[in-house]
Amino acid sequence: MLVLENSDHEDEAENEEDLKMNLPNKLTVFRFVLTALFLWALFSPVPFNDTLALVFFTLAGITDFLDGWLARRHRLITNFGTLMDPLADKIMTCSAFIAFVESTRLDPHAPVKVAAWMVIIIVAREFAITGLRLLAASKNIVLAAEYFGKHKTVSQIVTINALLVVDACAEWPAWLQKLFRPWVPAFAEVMLWVTVVLTVASGGIYLWRNRMIYLSET
Repeated sequence: MLVLENSDHEDEAENEEDLKMNLPNKLTVFRFVLTALFLWALFSPVPFNDTLALVFFTLAGITDFLDGWLARRHRLITNFGTLMDPLADKIMTCSAFIAFVESTRLDPHAPVKVAAWMVIIIVAREFAITGLRLLAASKNIVLAAEYFGKHKTVSQIVTINALLVVDACAEWPAWLQKLFRPWVPAFAEVMLWVTVVLTVASGGIYLWRNRMIYLSET
């Protein structure tokens, strides 16, 4: 009886250990929270709201790097992380671009306008690639991220941060405004177009290279 009881306790301890979330997964969940805080700050009437939005999004971008790095370094890759990490990335970036359409529409003097058609392309690409990966998974095929897709993600994060700096620098001291205002709006405009081009190119390449997944009948 004692042996059985000890065995039961060991099984319960193992089950509890399995239910614990590792650090990379905690960072992934925290990115959802930071995305919500970012959206709240972007449209909030509180002082320095644009700067707060910049801080929250920058922190979210850092967690994006850290969770993947920690998972690979310490071999903490899990099914939860494989599913939720890219989902958190897509929600973070797509939410930001959709929010920019509204925020720039509300501000007729916005230095950089984010057009709705640009965001539609970005969001549609993410839906298409996610759908392709789900279809591949149903056929027991794992599709890894590609070179162009990684560049696309980096360009999106850089673009969003640049757009946030354009608005946030108005809340900063005069010397900081003089440092950023002469070049950040132009840089943000260029990066916005680069992001759209990379989004289309990376999505098209990914769909073409994996075309047999959705063209085959089985």
